[in-house]
Amino acid sequence: MPTSTESTTTAIETVPTTGEVRSRADRRNIAIIAHVDHGKTTLVDAMLRQSGAFSAHASEDLTDRVMDSMDLEREKGITILAKNTAVRFGDTTVNIIDTPGHADFGGEVERGLAMVDGVLLLVDASEGPLPQTRFVLRKALAARLPVILVINKVDRSDARIAEVVDETYELFLDLDADEDQIDFPIAYCNAKLGRASMTRPNDGDSPDSPGLKPLFDLLMETIPAPTYTEGAPLQALVTNLDASPYLGRLALCRVHNGTIRRGQQVMLCRADGTQERVKVSELLVTQALDRAPAESAGPGDIIAIAGIPDITIGETLADPEDPRPLPVITVDEPSISMTIGVNTSPLAGKSGKKLTARLVKARLEAELVGNVSIRVLPTERPDTWEVQGRGELQLAVLVELMRREDFELTVGKPQVVTREIDGRLHEPVERLTIDAPEEFLGTLTQLLAVRKGRVEQMINHGTGWIRLEYLVPARGLIGFRTEFLTETRGTGLLHHVFEGYEPWFGELRTRATGSMVADRSGPTTAYALFNLQERGTMFVPPMIDVYEGMIVGENSRADDMDVNPTKEKKLTNMRSSTGDELVRLTPHRQLTLEQALEFCREDECVEVTPATVRIRKVALLAADREKLRARRRFS
Repeated sequence: MPTSTESTTTAIETVPTTGEVRSRADRRNIAIIAHVDHGKTTLVDAMLRQSGAFSAHASEDLTDRVMDSMDLEREKGITILAKNTAVRFGDTTVNIIDTPGHADFGGEVERGLAMVDGVLLLVDASEGPLPQTRFVLRKALAARLPVILVINKVDRSDARIAEVVDETYELFLDLDADEDQIDFPIAYCNAKLGRASMTRPNDGDSPDSPGLKPLFDLLMETIPAPTYTEGAPLQALVTNLDASPYLGRLALCRVHNGTIRRGQQVMLCRADGTQERVKVSELLVTQALDRAPAESAGPGDIIAIAGIPDITIGETLADPEDPRPLPVITVDEPSISMTIGVNTSPLAGKSGKKLTARLVKARLEAELVGNVSIRVLPTERPDTWEVQGRGELQLAVLVELMRREDFELTVGKPQVVTREIDGRLHEPVERLTIDAPEEFLGTLTQLLAVRKGRVEQMINHGTGWIRLEYLVPARGLIGFRTEFLTETRGTGLLHHVFEGYEPWFGELRTRATGSMVADRSGPTTAYALFNLQERGTMFVPPMIDVYEGMIVGENSRADDMDVNPTKEKKLTNMRSSTGDELVRLTPHRQLTLEQALEFCREDECVEVTPATVRIRKVALLAADREKLRARRRFS
């Protein structure tokens, strides 16, 4: 394939007829969508290598998953932010949007689909369509985008290619796709080896083609070129934001009509209807993983512009003489919320540098600028805010990013965002898919029955594994993952995606255990922890500072228990045969941020600092907690 990475701003053919709809034959804009870990970013890596986006030397040293540029993305092994790259295939520039595969980051997917003219839908040759596959496909079908189905990982030993293709057809029918949308082409791929073919291989075999050229050819045939109206004024939609240490805020735009130039005066059409004249100080186009300066860009180009410090997502850059704003990007409503505020514990200020309410508020407002799928609402307290998002993971990622920026925070238990529909209270419901060994069927059925889950489908593949599909209230899934992994001994896989709103399901009791709560401040001792570990699971090791109201362990019984983890062994001049034996402690359970948020009850919260994650009671003093319990009993 050609290795040229020349500038992407080529001249557009001139047509004398104004108002005629034309296409840009030298451009293709696609998004790669799939469920988590089905190979999107790996496929982008292979496309970059084989399109000559890197020199031979650079290609050898290229890191895997090069599009996952954030530290948090590499640590978790997932894509969090949608990113774009560009490769050359012959004389055509192919702009590729790599979207997240987790439902919590669906806002990134929706923005990515606003920039493209078609999608590659990746499906694992063994796992088949999963909940996020349904979510992203539903968005693509609603946007009337053509779909290319790519069956990836065909070399897996447990691949079942023909069945997965049939399941994908069933998913299209289930989502009410019309005849044109169901008539999609299929490619078979091994993204890790960079091979694709139009011929279906045997289960477990790699495609017969040595490279990705069949996939590129299919892409050129199936994905339409960007269209524009000849002579129409400038229209460029802002779909994402980035930042440069030299240029400041960058707005990522898709040019729909007209031509935009460096140094040009344009009209910024805001979401609230106001308009302002601004100047484009710098214009950049994507070449592989870099952005290169360009003099101009035309219809179908995906560009980054600088020089407008307060530009936000969903706004339109238009012709100053004839401004025509494009529709604002809309995303699904949030379904999960939690409170974020300043750290109020006795150990506040030990490791973080950003402690004040002013700094926390400024950081949350900055997040709103680049993340259209979250909302920040005030609460009764001036130092606490309610943050609403798509799911626990999205909110946990925000807290983790703030933690790494030296913030100290108090984070409340995740709650569902309810709605009132026709005078009745409704709550969000998730579609849950579980893959697990068949021996755990009874246990899983019992777990989901307690959470008022409704079974939709149960499949036994005949391989010793079963697939369960449930509709479960989102409340019931808060804290479910940890218990699920424990009961399936770490072998089960679960995925869930927002399905819709249903009437309130009533009271759910999802955690059968209580908490061990420290009743005083001081350093923990091995002697005290040795006596406490018989009562449950400890969360702290010896010689760690604790305070009254901090949760130091999980009680095996349902009630909370006040304990003294700082108790020391009394010194005496009496000797016994067992007196000097070494105290043997069971290793404590180290909770991650996500696990701590899952563990919380309504009267508990999580203290997050750069150094530690602690769970504590909202009311630290035992007397205050007793007053609250009495008030609830008599209310």
